[in-house]
Amino acid sequence: MNDTLAKLEETIRMRRAANAPDSYVASLGRNGRAKMAEKLGEEAVEAVIAAVQDDKPAMVGEAADLMFHLLVLLADMDLSMADVLAELERREGLSGITEKSSRGTS
Repeated sequence: MNDTLAKLEETIRMRRAANAPDSYVASLGRNGRAKMAEKLGEEAVEAVIAAVQDDKPAMVGEAADLMFHLLVLLADMDLSMADVLAELERREGLSGITEKSSRGTS
């Protein structure tokens, strides 16, 4: 995992545990998982808009926001980027169509 992501993941975990009143991460935790998921969805929509508008600088910022909020939600679920990377490694070499059909989803 990239050092930047590892550092960010550790910072998120520390700030969740500290529950500091001036911490954005702690405030997301106080608002609950549903709010965290909502924020992740908002950031995903903003990334889609940036992509459709072919706005590369906005896309970089929105992708960073999306990854940040994904890490916050993963931490709340006691998961990590390592868990996600392990799943990606498991899927390596599989056809996307084959992998998706094995899950029984459309």
